[in-house]
This record gives sequence, structure tokens and C-alpha cells, in this order.
Amino acid sequence: MGATLAIDAGQTGIKLTLVGGDTEFTAVYPGLQTHHPVLPQLAAAIRLAAAEVAFDEVAIGTTGLTSSEHDASALHALVADLDIARVLLAHDSITSYLGALGNRDGVVVAAGTGSIILGRGPERLARVDGWGHLLGDGGSGYWIGREALKAVLEAFDGRGPETALTDVAVAEFPRLDDAYTEIQGSPDRVSRIAKYAAAVARLSTTDEMAARISRDAGRELARSAVAAARVVGLEAPAVALIGGVFRSEAVHAACVAALRETLPLCEIVSEAGDGIDGAATLPAVDPTSPLGARISRSR
Repeated sequence: MGATLAIDAGQTGIKLTLVGGDTEFTAVYPGLQTHHPVLPQLAAAIRLAAAEVAFDEVAIGTTGLTSSEHDASALHALVADLDIARVLLAHDSITSYLGALGNRDGVVVAAGTGSIILGRGPERLARVDGWGHLLGDGGSGYWIGREALKAVLEAFDGRGPETALTDVAVAEFPRLDDAYTEIQGSPDRVSRIAKYAAAVARLSTTDEMAARISRDAGRELARSAVAAARVVGLEAPAVALIGGVFRSEAVHAACVAALRETLPLCEIVSEAGDGIDGAATLPAVDPTSPLGARISRSR
């Protein structure tokens, strides 16, 4: 097999890079809308890339992948005219794990727009959370952004304390009482809300509400990591913290503190790879391994 187009598809953006071959190619396309079918959106991204660079196979880790769409052959059929030899498709929890810890046991906490935690033990895998913005994704960028806007609106109507986050929200919504209707009607409402996580991170050293939200997010992510470790039987797991949410020092510190309080023997893995690194490794994963069994292959 020649060049592989590796894809890490999230709600904020679809990242692509070419692995192998003689051409350098990286791109970021608009993120997935997970309330719509995922496979046609992935097919559209593949077509955009094919217009710029040649590749022989596609390896994808994606959010929003339901059991009915976990079918690489179905995705391959949508781009059959592109003459791609093979498509590999996995949930982004698998590619996040591969990118961060490779073939070792442990727990990977992936927190971007959404959040999902995957634990691997000697005998089994465990997924924790990743249930989407309506039902889960605790500690994620969306979760943080929602808490920020909630705090702003509570301050606005007198239910909560004043916060510097209000100035951030007013810059986008001069009339705060119109914000909820505009957001609810927006097709990109998930990414619009998640972008407020950056403001929470920036203000976490000076604003008590931003600091509180950051601490709560870190603890929420740690709670999920502990659950994953316990399910797979790890008392001293390697734990990798990956994703844009952990660029916030406040979230990272709170998560590490909560992990060490509950799992004092855990090893916090630094400099871990991410989902795009994991997607690039999909073709090399043994299909009979615990992780390999979760990868759909078109051929």
C-alpha cells in the first residue's frame, strides 16, 4: 500500500494529513455535524482531499460514529469513483488511544469539543462517556463553554455572581437576552458554544467563575478516567490527557490532582500523540487485537 490519507474528524474541525508518498499534505476542513449522518460528511472530506492530492487508502478516526455507520465498506462505496484501494474506519476513541498510548494498557482521556475516555486492560476495553453534548461529554470544550454561558446568563438575571465571562459573551451577543434563541437556531451551535472554553482558560487565573468551571471540568474528566481504569482492572494505569481542553493549565492541574487523589499509583503520560497520529497507525494494527477488532475495514 502506498500513501495513506489519515483523518481525525471532530465537531470543531476535520484534520487530514498524508502519510507516505512523495507529497506533503495537511488540511483542516469544517467540523462534523453529529446530528446528521456522519458517513456522507466523511465522504465529502475525502473528495475535497482527492482534488488536491493522490492517495491509495484512507484511515479515519471520527466522532459521532454510531453502530449503524461503523461500516468502512459503506463509506468506501460513497467514494467508489475515486479508485481508493481501502478504507479503514474507527471511532475516535480508538484512534485517540492509539495515538497516545499505542499498544500498552492504560487510559486515554480525549477532551476536545466533546470528550471520550477509553481504558484498555489485559482482557478488555472500556469506553466511558462520549455520549454527545446533549447527554454527556463531561469536561469537554462544549461542556465548559455551556457552563460559561450559563454563568453569564445567571449573572445577567441576578441568579449568580458577576463574572468577566460576561464581557466575552457581550462581544458576540450585545443583547444577552437574545443569545439563547440565536444559539439554539444555529446549525453550528455546538462549536459556537465550545469556543467559549478558550475564554474560560484565559480568565481562569483572574475570574473566580472561570476558575471554578475549569476545576469542575478537570474533576469531571478525572472521574471518567477513574471509572475506565476500574472497569478494565488497572490500579496503576498509564493515563494520557490529550485534546485542546488540556491546553488550559487550570483544567489539566485539576484533572491530575483528582487522578492522583483516587489513583495514587497512576502514571501521567506527557507528550502523547493525538487522534491524527492514531489514525495514521490504523493500517498497521493487528485485526485480532482488542483495538484491532474495533476497526472496520472495507477490504
